[in-house]
Amino acid sequence: MNKIKIYWLHCGRVRVSEKLPYGDGNFLGATGLFTRRADRIWLPVSALYIEHPQAKVLIDTGWHRDMSPNNSYDRNAQIAHMSLMLYMVNQGVVGEGETVVEQLATLGVKPSDLDYVLLSHLDVDHVSALKSLTAARNILVSEPEMNAATRFCGKFRYCSKMWHGTPIRTFRFGRTGLGPMEKSYDLLGDGSVQLIWTPGHSEGMFSTKVTGRNGKYFIYFADAGYGSRSWQQLVLPGICDDKELARTSLEWVREESLDDRCVASFACHDPAADPCRIEL
Repeated sequence: MNKIKIYWLHCGRVRVSEKLPYGDGNFLGATGLFTRRADRIWLPVSALYIEHPQAKVLIDTGWHRDMSPNNSYDRNAQIAHMSLMLYMVNQGVVGEGETVVEQLATLGVKPSDLDYVLLSHLDVDHVSALKSLTAARNILVSEPEMNAATRFCGKFRYCSKMWHGTPIRTFRFGRTGLGPMEKSYDLLGDGSVQLIWTPGHSEGMFSTKVTGRNGKYFIYFADAGYGSRSWQQLVLPGICDDKELARTSLEWVREESLDDRCVASFACHDPAADPCRIEL
C-alpha cells in the first residue's frame, strides 16, 4: 500500500517581536516597530512537502535566496526583496542549502515535478520563494485571500511583487461541514488532502489536514497559531484580521490537535517542530 510521505522543512528563520506570535491581537506590539533588536526572537520559517500517491504538493515557500545572497543576514538585500516597512516587522535569514528549492533537490524533486504549490496565505514569509517555483503545474491561493491582498489596505501588509508575473490561480472553499467555518477545498477529490478555511490571522488563510487510509492525520495550521502553546493556551497571533474568527479557528486547531487520530499538528513558525518526515 502506498503511503503518504510528509516532509517538514525549515526554510530559514525570521526575527520578530514576541508579540507577533503570542500577542493575542496586540497589533502595535506585533509589528515590532518599538521593539529593540535585542528583545526580538528568532523563529523558523517552514514549508510542507507532501509526496502523495496521486500528486507532489508543496505548501508555502519559505524565504527566497534573494533574502540572503551570501547565505547570511543581509539588511539591504531584504529591503530590496520586500520593502523597508515589511523589513521593520520581520527580518529574515536563509542559510546555505536552506531554501525550499535546495531542500527539494536533496529529495530528487525539481519545481517542474510539483503538481501543486499551495499558499496558505500571502504574507511575505510564506510566498517569498514563489518565483523560484513557477515551473510547478499549479499554483493556488484561496479566493478570499487574494481579494484581501488586492484591496487598498492589503497593499500595506502584503508584497504583491512576490506573486506578480507568476501563474497563480485562486480556488473557492466549498461548504463541506469541515473546519471552524464548515468550508474547505478537497485538493485531490478523495478527502486525503483538505484545505480547511481558518480565517482570523488573515482573511483567506487555510490549514491543511492530511489523512491516511487508517484515519490518522496530520495538521498544518499555518499561522492560525505559532505553536502548540497557541492552541494549548488559546493565545492568538498579534496580527489578526478578525480576532473573533481567529479565536474560532484556533479553537478548532485545539480540538483537532487533541484528537487521538492526530499524529502531529505543526504551525509554520513552531520552534518545537524540528524538520522531520512523517508517514501516513
